[in-house]
Amino acid sequence: MARTLASRRRSHRLAADAGLLAVAATFALPLAWVLLSSVDPHADLRVKAPDGLTWSNFDAILTSDITFTPLLNSLILCGGATLLTVVCAALAAYPLSRFRSRLNRPFLLTILFATSLPITAIMVPVYALFVQVNLIDTMQGTILFFAASQLPFAIWLMKNFMDGVPKELEEAAWTDGASSLQSLVRIVLPLMGPGVAVVTVFSFVVMWGNFFVPFMLLLTPDQMPASVSINEFFGNRGMVAYGQLAAFSIVYSTPVILLYVLIARRLGGGFALGGAVKG
Repeated sequence: MARTLASRRRSHRLAADAGLLAVAATFALPLAWVLLSSVDPHADLRVKAPDGLTWSNFDAILTSDITFTPLLNSLILCGGATLLTVVCAALAAYPLSRFRSRLNRPFLLTILFATSLPITAIMVPVYALFVQVNLIDTMQGTILFFAASQLPFAIWLMKNFMDGVPKELEEAAWTDGASSLQSLVRIVLPLMGPGVAVVTVFSFVVMWGNFFVPFMLLLTPDQMPASVSINEFFGNRGMVAYGQLAAFSIVYSTPVILLYVLIARRLGGGFALGGAVKG
């Protein structure tokens, strides 16, 4: 009986491992294609060893028009929108976390509902509104919409992380004469560093890969971010520069990887409370 149970557990474990390997392969194969095709002079859709190593694909894309200007536009759009999202989410989550009201739950449910709205469903009225207020084809208008579309989920995340910071620490600061804003900036946010890092990374990554919003709200080619300019590698007659597309994908992914590396320690840390509420 014991041997039968052990064999069943072993077979279940092997089946689970096989399933995980299959899922891992679905992520590894596209990544392998990007890495191999970027240095392949005759790249195509197959995952294969390069016919010879070449840097010509990178040389072809590392120009101002193809890569540098779109990347700069992406950094301005996503960086500005992420900063605005984090600041507004912190200010909105603070009263939801610290003050009890009958409206808190309906407001949070409304926020949760807003996160499920497909962005394509609201783009037509947003486009009409932006035309009327002269925000169409402007970087600041696109930044505002990026932040507004990401703000509901950011508030939800920020509030949950903020609930983990003891209120006693703020009460001690209030006793010393600190205001609510000072306690938020000097006590709550430093203690919930991992939460702020999660909101920052999540917001930036979602905005960085967004194609539809800048494609609809920006009209001038010089203002297009890299998420839109990548479409230029697909020809009108089905011709695709696969090698250049793979090289551009690597360069395009670099800022996201660097952002994660820079704040990886904050993501892995816990709330630095220690014994702050003892005694």
